[in-house]
Amino acid sequence: MQLNFSFIVPVYNRPVEIDELLQSMMVLNYNKPFEIVIVEDGSSDTSERVIEKYQNKLSISYYYKKNTGPGDSRNYGMSKAKGNYFIILDSDVILPEDYLSKVDEFLSRNFVHCFGGPDDAHKSFSNLQKAISYSMTSYLTTGGIRGRKNTMGKFQPRSFNMGLSKDAFKSSQGFGQIHPGEDPDLTIRLWKLGYDTALIPDAIVFHKRRISWRKFHIQVHKFGLVRPILNKWHPETAKLTYWLPSMFLCYILFALVTVFCGWWYFAAFLGVYFVLIFIGALFTYRSISIALQSILAVFIQFYGYGKGFFKSYYYIHLLKRDPEKQFPALFFSK
Repeated sequence: MQLNFSFIVPVYNRPVEIDELLQSMMVLNYNKPFEIVIVEDGSSDTSERVIEKYQNKLSISYYYKKNTGPGDSRNYGMSKAKGNYFIILDSDVILPEDYLSKVDEFLSRNFVHCFGGPDDAHKSFSNLQKAISYSMTSYLTTGGIRGRKNTMGKFQPRSFNMGLSKDAFKSSQGFGQIHPGEDPDLTIRLWKLGYDTALIPDAIVFHKRRISWRKFHIQVHKFGLVRPILNKWHPETAKLTYWLPSMFLCYILFALVTVFCGWWYFAAFLGVYFVLIFIGALFTYRSISIALQSILAVFIQFYGYGKGFFKSYYYIHLLKRDPEKQFPALFFSK
């Protein structure tokens, strides 16, 4: 079918990021028309003035609504969009010039109703942002599940860089009210409806992520809280790999205990792992500062996720608590 793309971008109090995203859209190397739908999710610091600068340069639709979360805002944007294929982005991404042409080329050859793409750090990003990007994308940490070519099993797109056909949106009714975790939940429901997903390796976005260690810890802690809930909703998708950050925490405690007993072997293995993280980040960014911060980023990632996973598993799977009542902060209401 003829593809007509609509970008869907929810935003909450981030006008500067919207400005950077729209700047990157201005120079996209794509000769067909496309639409941009920006949904202001109850922001107090709105993007309206930023968008006014681009109204005569880009095809932009702008909507303001009360705060109901990113999932519902994406659904709202898709319900208003004029295209037949939606590209969902976070407000804190920047697009390379060839992004849309790469997406169009792939879908024209191998059409799929839902796709995802990788994220990376732009050269202009801070050392902290690059370190966090490395910890979230390296094979040594996440195993490449966030957008690398050799991911095991079906690919689960993430909503910072995700495509969804209008047909799949209508059939699935879009994202649910949980956040984070609304993107894997939607993906799994799409599979159950018979839709396939695919990775477009060349459809890369530059993702700024969180800009402080504290915010990064909060983010990954929520990821850990959400996973046992998704496993409860979709038990057929539960994997042992989701336990790895929690097991990593247990290993650290075990290694510390054995050090006090005079056994250094287990701590040495841990040291080797972090040396590999350092070397990998150093090879990627050619910066000792980023490599050192990557070690801290990996530790925070595993600690935050592992702690959240343990806590959620205890309440949701062992005590059989209702997820929405136990963790109301993870759910938005309309």
